[in-house]
Amino acid sequence: MAQVQRMSRLMVKTLRDDPADAETLNHKLLVRAGYVRRTAAGIWTWLPLGKKVYENVARVVREEMDAIGGQEVLLPALLPKEPYEASGRYEEYGDLLFRLKDRKGSEYLLGPTHEEIFTQVVKDQCASYKDLPVILYQIQTKYRDEARPRAGVLRGREFQMKDSYSFDTSDEGLAEAYALHRAAYQRIFERLGLDYRIVSAVSGAMGGSASEEFLAPAPAGEDTFVDCPACDYAANTEAVTFALKPVEGDRHPAAEDLDTPDTPTIETLAQHLGVPASATLKNLLVKVDGEIVAVGVPGDREVDLGKLAEHLAPAEVELVTAEDFEGRDDLVRGYIGPQGLEKVRYLADPRVAPGTAWITGANKPDTHAKNVVCGRDFEVDQYLDVVVVQEGDPCPACGAGLKLDRAIEIGHIFQLGRKYADTFQLDVLGQNGKPVRVTMGSYGIGVSRAVAALVEQTADEQGLCWSKEIAPADVHVVAAGKAVQTELALDVAEQLNAAGVRVIVDDRAGVSPGVKFTDAELIGVPKILVAGRRSAEGVLELKDRRTGEREELPVADAIARLTA
Repeated sequence: MAQVQRMSRLMVKTLRDDPADAETLNHKLLVRAGYVRRTAAGIWTWLPLGKKVYENVARVVREEMDAIGGQEVLLPALLPKEPYEASGRYEEYGDLLFRLKDRKGSEYLLGPTHEEIFTQVVKDQCASYKDLPVILYQIQTKYRDEARPRAGVLRGREFQMKDSYSFDTSDEGLAEAYALHRAAYQRIFERLGLDYRIVSAVSGAMGGSASEEFLAPAPAGEDTFVDCPACDYAANTEAVTFALKPVEGDRHPAAEDLDTPDTPTIETLAQHLGVPASATLKNLLVKVDGEIVAVGVPGDREVDLGKLAEHLAPAEVELVTAEDFEGRDDLVRGYIGPQGLEKVRYLADPRVAPGTAWITGANKPDTHAKNVVCGRDFEVDQYLDVVVVQEGDPCPACGAGLKLDRAIEIGHIFQLGRKYADTFQLDVLGQNGKPVRVTMGSYGIGVSRAVAALVEQTADEQGLCWSKEIAPADVHVVAAGKAVQTELALDVAEQLNAAGVRVIVDDRAGVSPGVKFTDAELIGVPKILVAGRRSAEGVLELKDRRTGEREELPVADAIARLTA
């Protein structure tokens, strides 16, 4: 049986003021309430109360993973570089990887995620179709060398994550494992009390095909997602698509050059001609693995470089510089148009559809051209959804205007397929005696992120406000100060503890009742039980931390209520 947590002995130091560098709610409150301590930028120590909350989240995750047949393992965090070189991710992760050498000069990395290593484990342990399907998972510390760690435990260089992997001999088996994880994630987040959305996503460096994110809406979120008010469509902005809709283009007159001095930007061009920016065609030059490529979007839209990079991965995408124009007479900076670009591959957003007419650069200094028609005056080599999504853009499912919102990514599930199995030649002997290539799924939950997301969604002006499922205790007993009150508080705490209720009791001497009440609100346990002015009569005050409702109850009734 667990002991009563006595504040007089508990290592918890609360603060009245927010940390000077704190910007988000979870950073402010987890530090102020004594749950975590900053060790270095993006590196956090989980103090006793914080560790209890973290372990409660991990417990819920374990229970639901075990319920779908998952088997828990623990892989090393210190990993050889060779498997990641084989998959290509040693280079793809770039500066995000922590890289190091041992005393012999052998190269290692700190694991950002473990697809490669899990694949090797299964290759070693499973030889026949009879050994599959299998779901393996771990809850472990991951490492990413973030350029600017921020938002408390929400975005650290070291973080805690549950990652699981399914291995099947067929695509149908993968789809079933994916569905099992999807349902398990829904149960996990519902048990944790998180408000969440399931949205379509892109796979990124993980690879694979089908991909969905679980997002917790919150102002502190670093992800932007779209939500359709008219149907159930929701997606990460990088996954939003726009249908290509050709129009009749033969009604437009021939292209005509315009004298447009000193108009190298869309803003100056639109002002000079007295036209909306949407009538112009913006042509952004980028380098794709060193090759200059043009990207066309309507003039009133911006290119989403993240989307572009996802479409063109694993190629490296970067903006051109002034040096890239040297020796290129065909590229007139500020006056580029797709017509006549013979040496440059031209990509475009679907909004630049065949038959649409534009005002765009004429590839001559101080000159633009109007009535430049896609499909007549220039061709698009490849269409890609690359614009930054805006509020009101049409829903791909029903056409209604989309809404934008901020959210925290708390989970991500992928149907990886055979990407890693191909890399490591993961085969098992099939029913017909021939080798079968295994197919995989990858499924992640940010355990430490879930703690931060809960704070962002549930905290109030007084402090943290945990659900019973993950709180560090069920009830916070406060002794208002006098000896009789402290004696009653300790006695009630022991009775509750004996009945299986997890208890914190504030028995600190020399601390004012006001400070104790403030700390109880800040720490955020679901129920607060006060031994106050009516202690001598055997009456306690019970407060619900979330609703603020209070009632006075005799000791026996209070204990009965809390143990029911």
